[in-house]
This record gives sequence, C-alpha cells and structure tokens, in this order.
Amino acid sequence: MNTARRPWLTEWRSRMLLIQCPWCGERAETEFSYGGEAGIVRPLEPDALSDAEWADYLFNRTNPRGAYKELWNHAQGCRRWFGVERDTVTYKIEGSYELPSGRAGKGA
Repeated sequence: MNTARRPWLTEWRSRMLLIQCPWCGERAETEFSYGGEAGIVRPLEPDALSDAEWADYLFNRTNPRGAYKELWNHAQGCRRWFGVERDTVTYKIEGSYELPSGRAGKGA
C-alpha cells in the first residue's frame, strides 16, 4: 500500500499500540481486549468482607506512573489471556508473557 498519497494512514499506524501475543506474534491493539491490572487476587471469602473492603477489591487499582503489569485478551485471535508489561507514561511495551495455567488474576 502506498502511504505517500495518504499521510494520515502513516500517522494513524504510528499511534497504534502493537501488542505481542505470546502465541500469535505482534498484532494491532484493535485485536485485543484490555483486562485490567495483573496480580489482583480475588478474596477467598468475599462474604466475610465489609462493604468498604469489597468495594476496594472491585474498584481500586494502583494506577502507577511508569512500569505496570496488565492483563490482555487476544479477542480477535487465539482468545487467550496473557500478561503485558507496559510503561504508562510512554506506552512502550517492555514485553508480554504467558500466564500460569488458570491464574489470570493470581499474582500475574
């Protein structure tokens, strides 16, 4: 495709986040669904939590500036969950990794 006649296309592609699926390789961010912060562990006994503790589990995340571990799903590809290490300031992806089997939110 000749992008010289369509400069907007080159600009659009340069803004696209490219995510490395551990199984399918590098793909455009539009193929993926964001799953949130990695390492969030569901409480063993949610009924024993106060409303404030349950709300904290459901809604509060660290949201750091800089290095951050996230969960992503390759929704339009292999449909597998995996982890991504990304810088929240530069959006640079440092790497992606397979999650331990059955542990999408447990210490990822």
